[in-house]
Amino acid sequence: MNPFELSFDALMCTTIAGKIKLVEELHTLKNKCQLDYQLEADITTVKNPGRPIKPDLVRFQSVPKRDKSELGFIKTIHAICHIEFNAINLALDAAYRFRGMPDAFYQDWIQVAFEESQHFQLLNNYLIELGYQYGDFDGHNGLWKMTFETDYDILARMALVPRVLEARGLDATPKIQRRFSNSNFKPMVGLLDIIFKDEINHVKIGNFWFHTLCQQRNLDPIQAFDDLIQKHIGASLRGPFNLDARKSADFTDQELAYLQGANETCA
Repeated sequence: MNPFELSFDALMCTTIAGKIKLVEELHTLKNKCQLDYQLEADITTVKNPGRPIKPDLVRFQSVPKRDKSELGFIKTIHAICHIEFNAINLALDAAYRFRGMPDAFYQDWIQVAFEESQHFQLLNNYLIELGYQYGDFDGHNGLWKMTFETDYDILARMALVPRVLEARGLDATPKIQRRFSNSNFKPMVGLLDIIFKDEINHVKIGNFWFHTLCQQRNLDPIQAFDDLIQKHIGASLRGPFNLDARKSADFTDQELAYLQGANETCA
């Protein structure tokens, strides 16, 4: 079966249940070795992937601040749930868009899409237990914006989505867990443990393919990364960075030194 057509169908599906079902079917076909990664399929620019009517998408600056009230914690859970839903689409687009890669590349990103769908369901089920659900609060479109902006080159995608956007989750999760551990929402600590361990591997996958591509193109990884940061973000990445988690995700010592040095420069 054609993995690109199936990934595109899942990417563009507009219902939560439908998207999760299609991702699970794609994952099953991958595990059964029933996908042919040599088949052809059209490549379409996707300005907006499939998503449900809710949540309303607003500019990042317009997302209300989440305070330490009960509702503030629930909004934080919703925000993390929104990130995980978007992460499904990010992984599906990587599996769909970039051709001519080894089979392992597509298998990796189909696996990531499946795991992100599992994360989303864990969080949405917890929201439902609390009397809410995904879509009850506004979200922003920052994750997809970077995905759309890097659809021209697989190197840019691997550099900036897993190694920047997803790696930010590694930096932020321990602090978020500490907040939840002192709240009435302690189950989030365990849920975030599950997500955190998977996300380390997702970033590791991005690192592997980024370095593989740099080697193929005879590029220095740090210089290539810095060039793409300046092109798409325009400023050095700001810390603090979870160096232990990033090292577990296969950031090299030189890359960690680069991040720390750039952060000290702009501090």
